[in-house]
Order: sequence, then C-alpha cells, then structure tokens
Amino acid sequence: MLVTKPVVLASGSPRRLELLGRLGLDVHVQPTDVDETPRDGEPPAALVRRLAAAKASRAAAGGADPALLVVAADTEVVHDGDVLGKPSDDEDAAAMLRRLSGDWHTVLTGLALRLGTATAEEVVATRVRFRPVTAEEISWYVATGEPRDKAGAYGIQGAGGAFVEAIEGSDSNVVGLPLATVVLLARRLGMELLGPTDRLPRPGGRGPSC
Repeated sequence: MLVTKPVVLASGSPRRLELLGRLGLDVHVQPTDVDETPRDGEPPAALVRRLAAAKASRAAAGGADPALLVVAADTEVVHDGDVLGKPSDDEDAAAMLRRLSGDWHTVLTGLALRLGTATAEEVVATRVRFRPVTAEEISWYVATGEPRDKAGAYGIQGAGGAFVEAIEGSDSNVVGLPLATVVLLARRLGMELLGPTDRLPRPGGRGPSC
C-alpha cells in the first residue's frame, strides 16, 4: 500500500528529517524522550536496537495516529568495542576525534518502524575510516561547534566529512538514517514509501559536467 498519509519521525534530528524528505514524504516530527544510557554489559548493536524500539513505542504511546507509519532510529559510533556517544564538552569531543584519527570505526543505527501494533526492526552497520587528523585540525573542527551534538563527535554531512577517507556500507546510515533499510522495513509492514516521482523534491542547479 502506497503511503499517502504523513510519516511520523520519532526524532528531532534535522538530518533524519532531511533524509526522509528526499523520498518526497510528508513527515510529522514527534521527538521522543528516551533514556539512552547503555545497560551494564549491553552490546552496541543491542543498545541501538533497544533504543530505536523504545522511541517508536514512545511515539505511539504519545498519541501518534495508529494508522500512521512511525520511523524511529538510534545511531551510535563504535570504536574498538566502545560506544562513543555525543561528547559531554569540547574536550571530550577532541578526545574522541584523536581516537578516531587514522583508524576504522563502525556506525551502528538501530531502526524500528511501527504501524499500529506491528513493528519491523533492523540494525545497520557502516564502517568508516578517518585519515590521520592533526591536532590543529581537531582544534579547528571543535571550534566550529559541529561536534557537540554528534555521536562520535563528527558529522560526515558537514565539515567533519573532510576527515573521512573511506566508507564501507550505507552513507545515509552515517548521517543517521539508512534509507535503503527504511524502505525495506516499510514494505515488511505492507507500506510502500517510493511513490509518484512528482512528489519528489526537484534538484536545484546543474550537476557536474564530468
């Protein structure tokens, strides 16, 4: 069934809203308040799956129309088995960036889609490699303020993309919402997100000539 009603995004993230907007969807933003503290011994994949499910459930309990598709996600950066959440301050952000410099890390996103009482869940992993980053570059980037609300202290869609040398997997997952998996999970619930092309946002300007 083609989605003709608004999709509920259980997140206040402008990045996730922009990603869903690429599909031409009418999105209703309904941020949720969920404690994101990891449980003792909880594996990172289990953490993001649990938090995404909790956000979807909270959105439904918060008055979301049961006829509307709810999309919830939680994204974390994992390095050497440790979850690097949002930095507590600029010093913490710099420490995270030093840790990621010149090495691979994994971006995990837990997805939970809900339609009425039916749910579909998945965890998507993308490997990202940072080039070696100098102390001066880290100081400059922290001063931009961009790392403050980002898991792992960087945003690939912003200035932090200058540190990314390679990606293995979904690039939209690194931003916070793996679109390919969102579409497939919606189909699992009997909903089709890819509708008429006339509702897609029109690209502006000219593309590359080479």
